[in-house]
Amino acid sequence: MRWTFDASDGGQLTIKTDVTGKASKLGHRLTIAIKSWMAAVDWSGDIPTSVTLTAEVDSLDVVDGEGGVTPLIGPEKILAKSNALKTFDAKRYPQIRYRSDDIAAIENGFSLRGTMEIHGVTLEKTVIVTVADDGTRWHCASENTVRQSDYGIKPYSQMLGAMKVVDEVTVSFEAERTKSSLNPSSR
Repeated sequence: MRWTFDASDGGQLTIKTDVTGKASKLGHRLTIAIKSWMAAVDWSGDIPTSVTLTAEVDSLDVVDGEGGVTPLIGPEKILAKSNALKTFDAKRYPQIRYRSDDIAAIENGFSLRGTMEIHGVTLEKTVIVTVADDGTRWHCASENTVRQSDYGIKPYSQMLGAMKVVDEVTVSFEAERTKSSLNPSSR
């Protein structure tokens, strides 16, 4: 049995950045939403056996920017998006992929051990997914740190490095579904 999730289900996949350097007060801490992604969960009975997630890099959208000297508005968001796409080298590496190799039940969710591919580099990555049950819906969430340099990405910088994006970014995933839509026999 397979369940699929994507952004049309109301789920969110976001990246949060921070800034560092002598001129870090000039930079914005960005919230970037990935608008096009798809996750699939394969089941054996009521036990998840594999999880995959594919995100389209060129679907990223800068939705917020905290800090900086001026507010992050239209033209600055467009420039930040352009810089992010260049940093990811989105034309050459259009997708980010995660595939679990092993899933273990833990208190309040699951531990997924698998591989993450970003920028053409594939590394082992363990992801913790929490699952909350309110009786009618399940809420799934995950928050993980990813070091850009581990994947061959040079974090964006300007002013000769006086202001640069911190190497570690936070990747968050959230999805909520009704239990009837998650019932393996209903899919």
